[in-house]
Amino acid sequence: MLTIAAALARARAGGVDRLDAQLLLTHLTGHPRTWLLAHDDALLEPAQATAFEALLARRAAGEPLAYLVGQREFHGLALDVGPAVLVPRPDTETLVDWGLALLAAGPLAGATRPAVVDLGTGSGAIALALKNGCPRAEVWAVERSAAALAVARANAGRLGLDVHFAAGDWWDALPPAAGAPAFDLVVSNPPYIAPDDPHLAALAHEPRDALVAGADGLADIARIAADAPSRMTRGGWLLFEHGWTQAEAVARILAGAGFESIATRADIEGRPRCTGGCLSGSSRT
Repeated sequence: MLTIAAALARARAGGVDRLDAQLLLTHLTGHPRTWLLAHDDALLEPAQATAFEALLARRAAGEPLAYLVGQREFHGLALDVGPAVLVPRPDTETLVDWGLALLAAGPLAGATRPAVVDLGTGSGAIALALKNGCPRAEVWAVERSAAALAVARANAGRLGLDVHFAAGDWWDALPPAAGAPAFDLVVSNPPYIAPDDPHLAALAHEPRDALVAGADGLADIARIAADAPSRMTRGGWLLFEHGWTQAEAVARILAGAGFESIATRADIEGRPRCTGGCLSGSSRT
Protein backbone atom coordinates (compact mmCIF):
# COMPACT_ATOMS: atom_id res chain seq x y z
CA MET A 1 0.00 0.00 0.00
CA LEU A 2 1.28 3.44 -0.92
CA THR A 3 0.57 6.64 0.98
CA ILE A 4 0.67 10.13 -0.50
CA ALA A 5 3.89 10.81 1.42
CA ALA A 6 5.48 7.56 0.19
CA ALA A 7 4.44 8.32 -3.38
CA LEU A 8 6.10 11.73 -3.23
CA ALA A 9 9.22 10.16 -1.74
CA ARG A 10 9.39 7.71 -4.64
CA ALA A 11 9.05 10.57 -7.08
CA ARG A 12 11.93 12.41 -5.43
CA ALA A 13 14.10 9.29 -5.51
CA GLY A 14 13.32 8.90 -9.20
CA GLY A 15 14.34 12.46 -10.02
CA VAL A 16 10.83 13.82 -10.57
CA ASP A 17 10.09 17.32 -9.32
CA ARG A 18 7.83 17.44 -6.24
CA LEU A 19 5.33 19.79 -7.87
CA ASP A 20 5.10 17.54 -10.92
CA ALA A 21 4.51 14.55 -8.67
CA GLN A 22 1.78 16.41 -6.77
CA LEU A 23 0.07 17.36 -10.03
CA LEU A 24 0.18 13.74 -11.17
CA LEU A 25 -1.44 12.70 -7.90
CA THR A 26 -4.06 15.44 -8.29
CA HIS A 27 -4.79 14.10 -11.76
CA LEU A 28 -5.14 10.51 -10.51
CA THR A 29 -7.06 11.12 -7.29
CA GLY A 30 -9.19 14.13 -8.20
CA HIS A 31 -8.07 15.88 -5.02
CA PRO A 32 -6.44 19.37 -5.12
CA ARG A 33 -2.87 19.89 -3.95
CA THR A 34 -4.08 21.45 -0.71
CA TRP A 35 -5.87 18.18 0.13
CA LEU A 36 -2.77 16.14 -0.67
CA LEU A 37 -0.65 18.32 1.64
CA ALA A 38 -3.12 17.91 4.48
CA HIS A 39 -3.59 14.14 3.97
CA ASP A 40 -0.13 12.82 3.21
CA ASP A 41 -0.93 9.67 5.20
CA ALA A 42 -3.89 8.80 2.95
CA LEU A 43 -3.56 5.57 0.98
CA LEU A 44 -3.71 5.44 -2.78
CA GLU A 45 -6.00 2.83 -4.26
CA PRO A 46 -4.05 -0.04 -5.87
CA ALA A 47 -5.01 1.09 -9.39
CA GLN A 48 -3.94 4.65 -8.57
CA ALA A 49 -0.60 3.45 -7.19
CA THR A 50 0.07 1.40 -10.32
CA ALA A 51 -0.87 4.28 -12.60
CA PHE A 52 1.29 6.67 -10.58
CA GLU A 53 4.35 4.45 -10.96
CA ALA A 54 3.81 4.33 -14.73
CA LEU A 55 3.39 8.09 -14.98
CA LEU A 56 6.49 8.67 -12.86
CA ALA A 57 8.55 6.57 -15.24
CA ARG A 58 7.28 8.53 -18.23
CA ARG A 59 7.93 11.88 -16.54
CA ALA A 60 11.44 10.78 -15.50
CA ALA A 61 12.06 9.95 -19.18
CA GLY A 62 11.26 13.54 -20.10
CA GLU A 63 7.69 13.29 -21.34
CA PRO A 64 5.93 16.63 -20.73
CA LEU A 65 3.68 16.78 -17.69
CA ALA A 66 0.92 18.26 -19.85
CA TYR A 67 0.84 15.10 -21.97
CA LEU A 68 0.60 12.92 -18.87
CA VAL A 69 -2.36 14.80 -17.40
CA GLY A 70 -3.82 15.70 -20.81
CA GLN A 71 -4.25 19.41 -20.17
CA ARG A 72 -2.38 22.72 -19.93
CA GLU A 73 -3.52 26.18 -18.79
CA PHE A 74 -2.82 28.99 -21.26
CA HIS A 75 -3.90 32.61 -20.90
CA GLY A 76 -6.66 31.59 -18.50
CA LEU A 77 -7.96 28.75 -20.67
CA ALA A 78 -7.72 25.04 -19.83
CA LEU A 79 -6.60 23.38 -23.07
CA ASP A 80 -6.57 19.68 -23.82
CA VAL A 81 -3.17 18.68 -25.23
CA GLY A 82 -1.40 15.54 -26.38
CA PRO A 83 1.59 14.37 -28.42
CA ALA A 84 0.07 15.75 -31.65
CA VAL A 85 0.63 19.34 -30.48
CA LEU A 86 3.28 21.42 -28.80
CA VAL A 87 2.72 22.13 -25.13
CA PRO A 88 1.52 25.77 -24.85
CA ARG A 89 4.11 27.80 -22.97
CA PRO A 90 3.89 30.98 -20.89
CA ASP A 91 6.32 32.73 -23.27
CA THR A 92 3.71 32.51 -26.01
CA GLU A 93 1.30 34.57 -23.92
CA THR A 94 3.52 37.52 -24.91
CA LEU A 95 2.25 37.10 -28.47
CA VAL A 96 -1.39 36.98 -27.31
CA ASP A 97 -0.99 40.02 -25.08
CA TRP A 98 0.50 42.02 -27.95
CA GLY A 99 -2.30 40.96 -30.30
CA LEU A 100 -5.00 41.87 -27.79
CA ALA A 101 -3.36 45.25 -27.17
CA LEU A 102 -3.47 46.00 -30.91
CA LEU A 103 -7.13 45.00 -31.07
CA ALA A 104 -7.94 47.25 -28.11
CA ALA A 105 -6.13 50.40 -29.20
CA GLY A 106 -5.37 52.36 -32.35
CA PRO A 107 -7.08 51.74 -35.71
CA LEU A 108 -8.11 48.17 -34.92
CA ALA A 109 -10.00 49.28 -31.80
CA GLY A 110 -12.61 50.92 -34.03
CA ALA A 111 -13.14 47.87 -36.21
CA THR A 112 -16.54 46.27 -35.63
CA ARG A 113 -15.28 42.84 -36.60
CA PRO A 114 -11.50 42.78 -37.07
CA ALA A 115 -10.23 39.75 -38.98
CA VAL A 116 -7.51 37.75 -37.21
CA VAL A 117 -5.65 34.62 -38.27
CA ASP A 118 -3.35 32.32 -36.29
CA LEU A 119 -1.01 30.48 -38.67
CA GLY A 120 0.09 27.13 -37.26
CA THR A 121 -2.44 26.95 -34.46
CA GLY A 122 -1.47 23.59 -32.94
CA SER A 123 -3.71 23.10 -29.90
CA GLY A 124 -5.55 26.31 -30.80
CA ALA A 125 -3.97 28.13 -27.87
CA ILE A 126 -3.27 31.48 -29.54
CA ALA A 127 -6.44 31.66 -31.65
CA LEU A 128 -8.68 30.68 -28.75
CA ALA A 129 -7.01 33.11 -26.34
CA LEU A 130 -7.44 35.94 -28.86
CA LYS A 131 -11.11 35.08 -29.41
CA ASN A 132 -11.66 34.82 -25.67
CA GLY A 133 -9.98 38.17 -25.07
CA CYS A 134 -11.64 39.93 -28.03
CA PRO A 135 -15.03 38.31 -28.73
CA ARG A 136 -15.86 40.78 -31.51
CA ALA A 137 -12.95 39.55 -33.64
CA GLU A 138 -13.48 37.11 -36.49
CA VAL A 139 -10.73 34.61 -35.75
CA TRP A 140 -9.33 32.03 -38.16
CA ALA A 141 -6.85 29.28 -37.31
CA VAL A 142 -4.70 27.38 -39.81
CA GLU A 143 -2.96 24.07 -39.18
CA ARG A 144 -1.33 21.59 -41.58
CA SER A 145 -1.38 18.64 -39.17
CA ALA A 146 -4.74 16.87 -39.23
CA ALA A 147 -4.14 15.43 -35.76
CA ALA A 148 -3.30 18.84 -34.31
CA LEU A 149 -6.28 20.45 -36.03
CA ALA A 150 -8.57 17.88 -34.40
CA VAL A 151 -7.20 18.87 -30.99
CA ALA A 152 -7.76 22.57 -31.72
CA ARG A 153 -11.32 22.01 -32.94
CA ALA A 154 -12.12 19.97 -29.84
CA ASN A 155 -10.74 22.70 -27.57
CA ALA A 156 -12.81 25.33 -29.34
CA GLY A 157 -15.96 23.26 -29.01
CA ARG A 158 -15.40 22.49 -25.34
CA LEU A 159 -14.67 26.13 -24.52
CA GLY A 160 -17.53 27.45 -26.63
CA LEU A 161 -15.30 29.77 -28.68
CA ASP A 162 -16.32 30.40 -32.30
CA VAL A 163 -13.18 30.12 -34.43
CA HIS A 164 -12.94 29.26 -38.15
CA PHE A 165 -10.49 26.41 -38.78
CA ALA A 166 -8.68 25.67 -42.04
CA ALA A 167 -6.44 22.72 -42.91
CA GLY A 168 -3.34 23.35 -44.97
CA ASP A 169 0.12 24.80 -45.24
CA TRP A 170 0.26 28.42 -44.08
CA TRP A 171 -1.49 30.80 -46.49
CA ASP A 172 -2.29 27.95 -48.90
CA ALA A 173 -4.99 26.84 -46.43
CA LEU A 174 -6.90 30.06 -47.09
CA PRO A 175 -7.63 30.29 -50.83
CA PRO A 176 -10.27 32.83 -51.92
CA ALA A 177 -12.82 30.02 -52.16
CA ALA A 178 -12.53 29.50 -48.42
CA GLY A 179 -14.20 32.86 -47.87
CA ALA A 180 -11.29 34.18 -45.81
CA PRO A 181 -11.21 37.96 -45.39
CA ALA A 182 -8.26 40.30 -45.72
CA PHE A 183 -6.70 40.10 -42.27
CA ASP A 184 -6.14 42.98 -39.88
CA LEU A 185 -3.99 40.94 -37.52
CA VAL A 186 -1.83 37.91 -38.30
CA VAL A 187 -0.12 36.00 -35.51
CA SER A 188 2.10 32.96 -35.73
CA ASN A 189 4.23 30.77 -33.51
CA PRO A 190 5.76 28.79 -36.38
CA PRO A 191 8.62 26.29 -36.28
CA TYR A 192 11.77 28.35 -35.68
CA ILE A 193 14.44 25.95 -34.42
CA ALA A 194 17.43 24.93 -36.56
CA PRO A 195 17.84 21.14 -37.00
CA ASP A 196 21.19 21.12 -35.21
CA ASP A 197 20.02 23.16 -32.20
CA PRO A 198 21.06 21.42 -28.95
CA HIS A 199 17.76 22.42 -27.30
CA LEU A 200 15.91 19.90 -29.48
CA ALA A 201 17.06 17.06 -27.23
CA ALA A 202 14.84 18.37 -24.42
CA LEU A 203 11.87 18.52 -26.82
CA ALA A 204 12.13 14.97 -28.11
CA HIS A 205 8.56 14.07 -27.08
CA GLU A 206 6.97 16.97 -28.97
CA PRO A 207 6.20 16.97 -32.72
CA ARG A 208 9.41 17.78 -34.59
CA ASP A 209 7.63 19.29 -37.60
CA ALA A 210 6.17 21.93 -35.27
CA LEU A 211 9.66 22.85 -34.05
CA VAL A 212 12.18 22.73 -36.91
CA ALA A 213 12.22 24.97 -40.00
CA GLY A 214 14.96 24.94 -42.64
CA ALA A 215 18.68 25.13 -42.05
CA ASP A 216 18.55 28.16 -39.76
CA GLY A 217 15.03 27.94 -38.29
CA LEU A 218 13.78 30.94 -40.26
CA ALA A 219 12.35 29.31 -43.40
CA ASP A 220 8.70 29.32 -42.31
CA ILE A 221 8.88 32.85 -40.91
CA ALA A 222 10.29 34.08 -44.22
CA ARG A 223 7.62 32.26 -46.20
CA ILE A 224 4.75 33.60 -44.09
CA ALA A 225 6.06 37.16 -44.21
CA ALA A 226 6.64 37.12 -47.98
CA ASP A 227 3.05 36.08 -48.74
CA ALA A 228 1.39 38.16 -46.02
CA PRO A 229 1.00 41.51 -47.82
CA SER A 230 -1.41 40.04 -50.39
CA ARG A 231 -3.63 38.67 -47.60
CA MET A 232 -3.70 41.64 -45.21
CA THR A 233 -5.32 45.06 -44.89
CA ARG A 234 -3.40 48.32 -44.98
CA GLY A 235 -2.32 49.10 -41.44
CA GLY A 236 -2.60 45.45 -40.43
CA TRP A 237 -0.05 43.84 -38.14
CA LEU A 238 1.99 40.64 -38.49
CA LEU A 239 3.41 39.24 -35.23
CA PHE A 240 5.79 36.30 -34.84
CA GLU A 241 7.07 34.35 -31.89
CA HIS A 242 10.70 33.33 -32.42
CA GLY A 243 13.83 32.19 -30.64
CA TRP A 244 15.46 34.70 -28.33
CA THR A 245 18.49 35.07 -30.63
CA GLN A 246 16.42 35.64 -33.79
CA ALA A 247 14.82 39.05 -33.22
CA GLU A 248 17.15 40.96 -35.54
CA ALA A 249 16.82 38.37 -38.30
CA VAL A 250 13.03 38.39 -38.05
CA ALA A 251 13.00 42.19 -38.13
CA ARG A 252 15.02 42.10 -41.37
CA ILE A 253 12.58 39.60 -42.88
CA LEU A 254 9.63 41.81 -41.99
CA ALA A 255 11.30 44.93 -43.39
CA GLY A 256 12.12 43.10 -46.61
CA ALA A 257 8.46 42.10 -46.97
CA GLY A 258 7.30 45.72 -46.69
CA PHE A 259 6.45 46.01 -43.00
CA GLU A 260 7.11 49.14 -40.96
CA SER A 261 7.07 50.23 -37.30
CA ILE A 262 8.88 46.98 -36.52
CA ALA A 263 9.22 46.24 -32.81
CA THR A 264 10.21 43.39 -30.50
CA ARG A 265 8.66 42.38 -27.18
CA ALA A 266 10.25 40.39 -24.38
CA ASP A 267 8.91 37.26 -22.76
CA ILE A 268 8.32 36.72 -19.04
CA GLU A 269 12.06 36.19 -18.50
CA GLY A 270 12.99 39.40 -20.31
CA ARG A 271 14.27 37.72 -23.49
CA PRO A 272 13.35 39.06 -26.97
CA ARG A 273 10.57 36.65 -27.92
CA CYS A 274 8.13 38.29 -30.38
CA THR A 275 8.73 40.62 -33.32
CA GLY A 276 6.10 42.28 -35.47
CA GLY A 277 5.42 45.03 -37.93
CA CYS A 278 2.67 47.07 -39.54
CA LEU A 279 1.85 46.79 -43.24
CA SER A 280 1.64 50.12 -45.01
CA GLY A 281 0.73 50.92 -48.60
CA SER A 282 -0.37 47.44 -49.59
CA SER A 283 -3.67 45.67 -50.02
CA ARG A 284 -5.00 42.21 -50.71
CA THR A 285 -4.81 41.12 -54.35
